[in-house]
Amino acid sequence: MFLSMIAAVYTLSLLLFPVHGNTCSGDSNCEDIVTMPLLDGMRATLKADLDVKNMNDHLKTYIASEIKKGFENAMNDVMKQIVNKGIEEINTTIIAAIHENLAGKGVTYIRWGRKGCPAGADMIYTGQVGGNHYTHKGGGVNYLCLPNDPENGQYQSYGNDQVFGGEYELSSSLKPSGWDESMFNKEVPCSVCYKQRSSAVQMIPGRKTCYKGWNSEYHGYLMSDHNTYHKRDYACVDINAEPLDNKNGDENGALFYPLRTKCGSLRCPPYTNSADVLCVVCTK
Repeated sequence: MFLSMIAAVYTLSLLLFPVHGNTCSGDSNCEDIVTMPLLDGMRATLKADLDVKNMNDHLKTYIASEIKKGFENAMNDVMKQIVNKGIEEINTTIIAAIHENLAGKGVTYIRWGRKGCPAGADMIYTGQVGGNHYTHKGGGVNYLCLPNDPENGQYQSYGNDQVFGGEYELSSSLKPSGWDESMFNKEVPCSVCYKQRSSAVQMIPGRKTCYKGWNSEYHGYLMSDHNTYHKRDYACVDINAEPLDNKNGDENGALFYPLRTKCGSLRCPPYTNSADVLCVVCTK
């Protein structure tokens, strides 16, 4: 655009000053004279003493200034386009690299009380809950998610039984809100789940929703063994827990009891006395 402007200025200068130079004869002190024909068909000419050299110098300076401005503006526009395109390409490359890096990474968690995994998570395997017997004083204290297709070891005669099945211990007066007591003494299923493109997993007791920036995998009730038995881990059992099968027998093993809060050293508020303890499993 600035080139077309310069061309227009140059053309205008030719129209205004078609003839210039020293037209005097024998007089070295005469000024430059511009000769122009008069309009309206008059045959006479108009002569004026003008400092054409000075005007040409000003015109050259103006043209040079406009060229410089136009060049700088054009270069600024080009540089902006280059920088913006470069930033866009860099961002695209970074995002693609992050996705590629995260594609093969993830976290695992156990979904207690369900045979499958939540939407968006891959199931590594499904099985049943196992653990140490509730009367044993020693040995393991954590619940296990045992696969339904085990590769069994050889028979042994020594006595140290520690891997039993797990059962729901529920009754009409001892069950989480909304649960059916028909699950009493039924075995507990579980699933091991894999969440892609995540780097952390956290079970939060006392909540049913995740904090900002975290994704909820599932929520439910915090459960463990009875407080009169030997200590065992806490497990977040799905709010929509189901039995492993229809078998119903009081075979005990690793037991699941619902829990409730007790105010005192536990501050109430914010907690409530004798309430179900909720829980949620979150990933990020």
